Amino acid sequence: MLRFLTSGESHGPLLTGILEGIPAGLPLTTDNVNPDLARRQQGYGKGGRMAIEKDAVRFAAGVVAGHTTGAPIALLVDNRDYKNWAEKEIEPMTIPRPGHADLTGAIKYGYRELRLALERASARETTMRVAVGAVCKQFLAQFGIKVQGYVTAIGNVSIDLEHPTDYEARFAAAEASDVRCPDPAVSEQMHAAIRACIQDKDTLGGVIEVVALGVPPGLGSHVQYDRRLDGVLMGAVGSVHAIKGVEIGPAFVNSKLPGTQVHDEIFLNDGTLGHRTNRAGGVEGGITTGEPIIVRAAMKPIATTLNPLRSVDLADGSTTSTEYERSDFCPVPRGVPIIEAMVAYVLAGVLIEKLGGDSVTEMLPRFETLRRAKLEDLPMDNVIWKFGYEY
Repeated sequence: MLRFLTSGESHGPLLTGILEGIPAGLPLTTDNVNPDLARRQQGYGKGGRMAIEKDAVRFAAGVVAGHTTGAPIALLVDNRDYKNWAEKEIEPMTIPRPGHADLTGAIKYGYRELRLALERASARETTMRVAVGAVCKQFLAQFGIKVQGYVTAIGNVSIDLEHPTDYEARFAAAEASDVRCPDPAVSEQMHAAIRACIQDKDTLGGVIEVVALGVPPGLGSHVQYDRRLDGVLMGAVGSVHAIKGVEIGPAFVNSKLPGTQVHDEIFLNDGTLGHRTNRAGGVEGGITTGEPIIVRAAMKPIATTLNPLRSVDLADGSTTSTEYERSDFCPVPRGVPIIEAMVAYVLAGVLIEKLGGDSVTEMLPRFETLRRAKLEDLPMDNVIWKFGYEY
């Protein structure tokens, strides 16, 4: 019911996106989108491209007089760097870089110039994902749902964070750091790791954690593989450039523990069922529990390095080394709003599916009537039961 497409190349004239399925009546202006585009451009360890671009969105369709119409939303972001390349004669690119789509793109599409793969496979595409995600965040905000994230690891420097009582304070602390880590002392260690990486002409990856607050229980489903929310979230986040691992909650830590130390026990408090822990990351059986949804993404070190890596020149088959293309040293802080965008997109989609309706005005009262984790909302027949298949 909600889907988006992006188009555009890294050094083409502009990036475009089509977001279909946002209901009518959502208040939406460029001020709801541009702050996240700016956040994507900020972060310690960024490359030179971000000094050139000043990303700002334009709505070409689907938004009239500051509100969505229910029609597909067309979004555009100009590439300022385009003018520097438009008439430039560029040396042929025939040496595929390890870790990029250069070689695989040539194999799949039969490219005779590797830059064709580079241009579309570039993480510049995530600019439009962030724009789309910002629209989804604005939709979720109408229902009191917030999606935000932070960095928990860069290289070997990491921070262990418990399930807090105040995520808002954690978000604010992260945004005050140019590595988007909520702990100032650990932020300084991350700075040092990135500085050492720059001196070594290398790159660093890390881990991003995104949290969704205010998500009601009952979104998603257990009845089909492609409707299980944890699978949808992992697929969406795993589609982001350089993301090679995704977990819901502390999944990899949980895998090392016995079940009695993993599963969140259920308690009744003033007629409402809940948990005192959130090791499931807010999703059980593919369905939201009402606890904060926690998604963690592992980003590999970016594949473009100043130090050359060995490769093969496809023009003559000779053994050679890669040539440097401008890039980040550590994209992890800039990756936070990108992962937020994909989580927001998925959650907006399942909420629209749950509520139905063509306008926000229709959806708001339906949201208030959703079944919650209250004992009175869960009547049980409590009688002897048997299968009734007519087979």
